[in-house]
Amino acid sequence: MLYLWIKALHVIAVISWMAALLYLPRLMVYHCEAETGSGQSETFKVMERRLLRFIATPAMAVAWLTGLWLIYEAGVLRAGWLHGKLALVLGLSALHGINAKWVKDFAADRNRRPARFYRFMNEVPTLLMIGIVILVIVKPF
Repeated sequence: MLYLWIKALHVIAVISWMAALLYLPRLMVYHCEAETGSGQSETFKVMERRLLRFIATPAMAVAWLTGLWLIYEAGVLRAGWLHGKLALVLGLSALHGINAKWVKDFAADRNRRPARFYRFMNEVPTLLMIGIVILVIVKPF
């Protein structure tokens, strides 16, 4: 029964983490359009920092901890699909770190990228998520 509770917590954490990874670049798209130093720009800084600090990072930590526990309990460490999933989750984790850098850049008014860049980056977590879900559900190898 504990396994199912941990699995439920894992799914909740992953959903929260994905929501944050999808929303952060969208906020940055709008932030690019705000004039530096404006009230709108300052509001976006607060929103980005809080989303990263209070939702994205804790959700990522819980997703990793519960995921590792589930791997151990299920005894699937040698499964090929799991290796693929872990590679994609490492990609999501790297993207999380990149988002954290962008949040710092915006906070210091150092963003040099156009809104179009963040629109594109908004799609990357979706592509990684699709791969992860297919590997976990279909287990093609």
